[in-house]
Amino acid sequence: MSEIQRPGALYQQVAAAIREAILSGEFAPDSLLPSEAQLMSRYGVSRPTVRNAIAALRAEGLIDVRHGKGSFVRSDGQPTLTLERRISRTTDGQFAMPDADVWEEAEEPTTYRARTTKATGQLLQLAEEEAVFGCDRLLIDTATGTRAMHRTLIPFEVAEAVPLLAEEPWKRPAAIYWVLTTDGHKLWWSETVRARMPLPDERATLQLPDATPILHLARVTHGTDDRPLILEELRIGADRAELAFRITADKQPARRARA
Repeated sequence: MSEIQRPGALYQQVAAAIREAILSGEFAPDSLLPSEAQLMSRYGVSRPTVRNAIAALRAEGLIDVRHGKGSFVRSDGQPTLTLERRISRTTDGQFAMPDADVWEEAEEPTTYRARTTKATGQLLQLAEEEAVFGCDRLLIDTATGTRAMHRTLIPFEVAEAVPLLAEEPWKRPAAIYWVLTTDGHKLWWSETVRARMPLPDERATLQLPDATPILHLARVTHGTDDRPLILEELRIGADRAELAFRITADKQPARRARA
């Protein structure tokens, strides 16, 4: 028995002791934790105390409770997917993304009409409540089971200028890029990435373990005069993926010789 003798709530003491055992490697990643009865005996506490300690460690993200199987130490292994965040052109001028063949659509895309929020409006350089076409996709990598939520937003004013986008707002991003290019735009892209905790519907859709953040990527396609044309958002569990970027140096304008 290794009874705890530190100050503080009893369940917090138990949680601290289990945490130390995890961080020291006594309880290895992906291993099944001792049963409630074994933890009660080990620390000399009641069942409610053990359950509260486990709940606290779940909230921290150290433990994953699998229904019918028990509590497991969260893996600290590498993400299952490395997503290459770059765009290339094929020999016939089409656009290609290196990760396109990773994903399958888990269900039919959903298209709808919506309004910009404060956040999406800023990215598209529009006011709030501006009309947009939206298309939501649920993607899955069948090899690993990793899920991702993809959204495309096309402002009405862009769709009016490029009618094919209004007729087929469900087109995949590479096809949209091609449509914009054939309309005369020379495209470039900007992308931001942030981590945040998921909303309840995101957690359920992505099938995330407890206390798992998501990576939220926002990619803006810019056209003539650097104008934002469309916005794409990708949301994926931060425990399942890492992002890789190819970075090139921009050419700086030549400096003028001083007189």
